[in-house]
Amino acid sequence: MCAFRELDNQSRIQEAARLFREARYAVALTGAGISVPSGIPDFRSPGSGLWEKYDPMEVASLGSFLAHPERFYDWIRPLLSVTRAAQPNPAHVALTHLQEMGLLNEIITQNIDGLHEAAGSRDVLAVHGHTRTATCVQCGQKMSAEPVWEAVERGEVPHCACGGVLKPDVVLFGELLPHDVMERAQRAAARADLMLVAGSSLEVVPAADLPLLTLAGGGRLIIVNKGPTQLDHRATLKIEGDVAEVLPAIVGVLRQPA
Repeated sequence: MCAFRELDNQSRIQEAARLFREARYAVALTGAGISVPSGIPDFRSPGSGLWEKYDPMEVASLGSFLAHPERFYDWIRPLLSVTRAAQPNPAHVALTHLQEMGLLNEIITQNIDGLHEAAGSRDVLAVHGHTRTATCVQCGQKMSAEPVWEAVERGEVPHCACGGVLKPDVVLFGELLPHDVMERAQRAAARADLMLVAGSSLEVVPAADLPLLTLAGGGRLIIVNKGPTQLDHRATLKIEGDVAEVLPAIVGVLRQPA
């Protein structure tokens, strides 16, 4: 059972602040839910999740991309303008403030949108890759992804000078996570005595298993999410709510005299 289930949200926010003050090494794990207030749709919410409209294995798997890259780019094209225009929201900014206060170390994110970096956060570990660069599937050349997205917006499948298709450096289904980034994330999670999970349903492994490393080391878990996660019963604190409201509220309490 969650240790603080009986508390109202304001009391939980106070309790979250206390846990941050007590922590020696805190990290955060963020998912799609932290970017929803910035206008970027998530994948699994009923009625709005992207996977309610598309089969991920048909549009966003590595095998599908290699066989039919046009399907991937047709799928991502409508999202492109939304993602590229998105700005950090108060939840992203709150995590940056926690880092500036010396209360938060690495931010491990399942998101590819770069909004943590845009908010000024440091030590961001994007375990599912990012959209800043792209790689040719034929010759392996890596380059800035800006020409890729310009081609996609024109309705084209982007190609390298060698003729190969360019793939953004995001992790597709059936593709390995970047080894060095995932290794750093695992070390951070294992070292942490407090992990904040923000806006993640904890359904996509192996990233969703990172809180287990913190728990295995005797660390505590704070979960802020709309809807249940598979680790609610093991969390020291679960706050059901909008991350763009809850995280700034926690920062607000921490800025008050202890």
